[in-house]
Amino acid sequence: MSDFKPAILSRYFVTAIGTDSGKTLVSAIVCEALRADYWKPIQAGLPRDTDTVKSLVSNEKTQFHPEAYLLNTPASPHAAAKADGVEISMTMIKLPQTNNCLIIEGAGGLLVPLNDYDFVSDLIIEFKAEVILVANLYLGSINHTLLSAEYLKAHKVPVAGIIFNGPSNPESEQIITAKTGWPVLLHIHQEEKIDKETVKKYAAQLNKNWK
Repeated sequence: MSDFKPAILSRYFVTAIGTDSGKTLVSAIVCEALRADYWKPIQAGLPRDTDTVKSLVSNEKTQFHPEAYLLNTPASPHAAAKADGVEISMTMIKLPQTNNCLIIEGAGGLLVPLNDYDFVSDLIIEFKAEVILVANLYLGSINHTLLSAEYLKAHKVPVAGIIFNGPSNPESEQIITAKTGWPVLLHIHQEEKIDKETVKKYAAQLNKNWK
């Protein structure tokens, strides 16, 4: 059982060990579990992750806040911004006003660049958010997960725990949890269909772990 218990008006930043790791699905599950608000500060390309999360969340309390940057090209934020003729500025990315818990979904992994100076990880530090790290299990994921963990620890970023995504790999999961010391909040298995019922199922598991 996880030691992690969500706090009132907390901010959780969903990041991952790489691109297409399952951040959007995890964000939907956490929003459903906590009845939390959702925000994607930077969207690069379509479909909009905000629209995807909106289509998967059932509760009526979740509010969806507009992106600070909505970019056209499906690429790293700094490259997508350049293609659109803009430059991403940290000063233009303001936390939305809400009296609810807020789930913030990042772009790619921790060291994805926003511009020539700032990374996704700088947003986490700026927002004083607690990280939920999504780790999908593939050949090489141990290295990518532990490198992400070392970076977060070196920068003293608080981490709520890990969510594994994909077919179970006990050997990989064991070494990752042993080396990070972080709780496993959830394991999302390969699903034939991702819909509201799937999200509600995992949200119930997540809430059970947190109690």
